[in-house]
Amino acid sequence: MTALNTILLVDDNKADNFFHKIVLKKAGFSGDILEFLYAEQALSFLASNTTSVELILLDINMPRMNGFEFLEAYDKLSVKQKAKAVIIMLTTSLNPADKQRAISFSDVKGFFNKPLAKGSLQQLLAEFPKIPADYL
Repeated sequence: MTALNTILLVDDNKADNFFHKIVLKKAGFSGDILEFLYAEQALSFLASNTTSVELILLDINMPRMNGFEFLEAYDKLSVKQKAKAVIIMLTTSLNPADKQRAISFSDVKGFFNKPLAKGSLQQLLAEFPKIPADYL
């Protein structure tokens, strides 16, 4: 089982990032939470950094580069740069087409409405055994 050490929050909304950090900490996560307000910043980090990222929480609607554009660019990264990260889409969108589009990307393993609730986090951890359940 892979330890969960680093989570990327990719969301242009500072308040959502702040809230998600609190939920993750309350759920027991004690690793690094890296916040990126723009998707291209997160891609640049992944492309040039050796930090192993296990989980990416990705917003859909962002300026400059949206979540789907991020996924298209992420798909072109090397396997080493992707670092076996699990990507979870977080959105306020109620459009079923957004969910279908998101899960059409092989790296996307979940789709949750924002804000991330403790119950959603528990569901995510239960569905993806590579993320230790002791972070609940």
